[in-house]
Amino acid sequence: MQLKLPPAPADETMQLRLPEPGMFESPQEQSKPGGRGRRKAPRPSVLARFTAVAGSRLAPFAPFASRLRPEYPRPGRTDWRRWVPSWRQSLGAVGLAVGASGMLLTAAYAATDIPDDLNTFATQQDNVYFWSDGTPMARTGWVRRQAMPLKDVPEDVRWAVLAAENASFYSDPGISVSGITRALVRTVGEGDTQGGSTITQQYVKNVYLSQDRSLGRKFDEAMIALKLDNKMSKDKILEGYLNTSWFGRGTYGIQRASQAYYGKDVSDLNVSEAAVLASLLKGAGLYDPSLGKANHERTVERWEWILDRMVDIGKLSKAERATYTKFPEPIQQSNQYDTGKQSDYLVRLASQYAKKAANVTDQEFDRGGYQIYTTFDKDRQTELTDAVTKARKDVRKDDPKKAKSAHFGASSVDADGRILAVYGGPDHRKQGFNESNATTVPSGSAFLPFVYAAGLEHGVVKERGGEATPVTPATVYDGNDAVPVTTPEGPYWDRDGDQVSAHNDGKKSWGPITLHDALAGSVNTPFMQLGMDTGLGRVRATAEAAGLLSSSLGAQVPALSVGSATPSAIRMASGYSTFAAQGRHTEPYSVRKVTHNGSKVALNNPKPKRAVGAEVAAEVTSALTDAYRADHPTSPGAASFEVAAKGGTTQNDKAAWYVGTAKDVSTAVVVYRIDLAKSLEPLRLDGIAGTPNAGIPYDIWSSAMSIG
Repeated sequence: MQLKLPPAPADETMQLRLPEPGMFESPQEQSKPGGRGRRKAPRPSVLARFTAVAGSRLAPFAPFASRLRPEYPRPGRTDWRRWVPSWRQSLGAVGLAVGASGMLLTAAYAATDIPDDLNTFATQQDNVYFWSDGTPMARTGWVRRQAMPLKDVPEDVRWAVLAAENASFYSDPGISVSGITRALVRTVGEGDTQGGSTITQQYVKNVYLSQDRSLGRKFDEAMIALKLDNKMSKDKILEGYLNTSWFGRGTYGIQRASQAYYGKDVSDLNVSEAAVLASLLKGAGLYDPSLGKANHERTVERWEWILDRMVDIGKLSKAERATYTKFPEPIQQSNQYDTGKQSDYLVRLASQYAKKAANVTDQEFDRGGYQIYTTFDKDRQTELTDAVTKARKDVRKDDPKKAKSAHFGASSVDADGRILAVYGGPDHRKQGFNESNATTVPSGSAFLPFVYAAGLEHGVVKERGGEATPVTPATVYDGNDAVPVTTPEGPYWDRDGDQVSAHNDGKKSWGPITLHDALAGSVNTPFMQLGMDTGLGRVRATAEAAGLLSSSLGAQVPALSVGSATPSAIRMASGYSTFAAQGRHTEPYSVRKVTHNGSKVALNNPKPKRAVGAEVAAEVTSALTDAYRADHPTSPGAASFEVAAKGGTTQNDKAAWYVGTAKDVSTAVVVYRIDLAKSLEPLRLDGIAGTPNAGIPYDIWSSAMSIG
């Protein structure tokens, strides 16, 4: 049985009607705000919204786009021609590719930021130290680089580099499309990594990026170079490039390269020498002429090409070019900047002083770029080093066992405060401390001139609270051995309850003796009493004013007057130089000038100050002159010019000194023994230093002072 429907009227059609929104909701639900009758449609995706907007904007171009749409196989064509796009389609594809590439590059350029921080390696420089005559002494730092302002680089030198690397530098946008293309091709093989880059790109690679040859790095390099070219002046980019490029021989930057290859600053280069340095930028391993015959031939060829290229771009006249026919041979590599042995002691002294005087932090100094012009005299340093080296050799020969614990400290200081030479030890890399700057052993009778100066300057007080009475060179004191030391109240007793007495060398008694003669004869007992009469506080103050450090003076007891203080050789020489400077003292200093990348740095160098009166200084010098002449009557120095010097012995034979001045230069030499493996307590010399006035300290002193 079938159910038959009546046929639909001819004018009617069947329609499927969807329920209207809210049809099945209650009136209450429909009336609610936000009810299901008001449900929002899902938010379209970013891509959908972009497509909708782009579609409305591009709608006018739809007919044209439909023509470009390829139809394959093409209607109306036969054979292979059915598959060849029309010219419209080809043009459209090219345009689309160009447009997409342009959009990509524009987006990449907008997204590229110039890094805030330069590579640490690109900013690291070395510090260079010079002798007093301006010749190189040493360098420190793991990168040999010194940045130079572009203004200090001659224009001919700049254009030699530009001719070799990037003649269109001042007109290009910072990149070379053809060069980048060539460089990208080279990344799959071996080739010149710089040939495809502008100077701006090379600079970007040096200071912002790594040195790898990947496509990603090359793209980053180009983007940063474009942006940098818009934000930085061409001169600044060129300056940075010249200061960060590798030139071989361990050098970065054209200043260090100039010094390494021609032994001169970049400001002194001529265009021919500059062309040689410019050739190194193509690869120092291939173009350093000292590395072999093939290198030499390549360098000469490129040198000629660079000079010719400078003529072609109008930066060198043909007439001047014709004068450069002989290849300017670079100097051989040298170790003139390398530190080691004695120069390490000098560098350490100079660096410590430079940082303090220039108010430079350790961190700033370690970044490098400083040129430190020291006060060290190369000839005097050589003389002093040779003299001590010979003495050490002699001691090892005569007494090998004791020689193992022997130490030698020495220094020469000018009357104006300049430290001219020091002997710090056999090798700084094996012995970390500087023997010329060590406050280790007592000064002994070498301290007597400071007691004499204090007495002459301040007078003596014999009664407690009484007035000071003057002291003259002719004032007589008891020169006998074991004379008890007295105060206005009576004998002086130490903490153990023992009466303190002074002793002379060899316990010799001299009887009544003038102070002048006591100093000339190195008689101790008058000066221990003179120190008490003058006041140990005044003795201490006079020694400090003359140059000795307060920290080395020790306890303020009678033994101070006979050398319980432990000054360094540098400070002892500085103290004697005060007498040579007519009583005016200048703190010893080791640096006369500091520059940073060629710019002068302000230094707080010491100024002379009055320590004792000129007449007092002259009398001390006179007594020391007599001391020298009495001990060395046949020495050329005794007759040819004034020498003021004396030996110094210490209690228990713990050290031997010789200190003196000639021609305004004071030198102090000390010999002592310490077994560092056991303790810091000085040992007896037991004769290895010889006699006080004719032993090893004197031999070193006379050689260093060039006095036979």
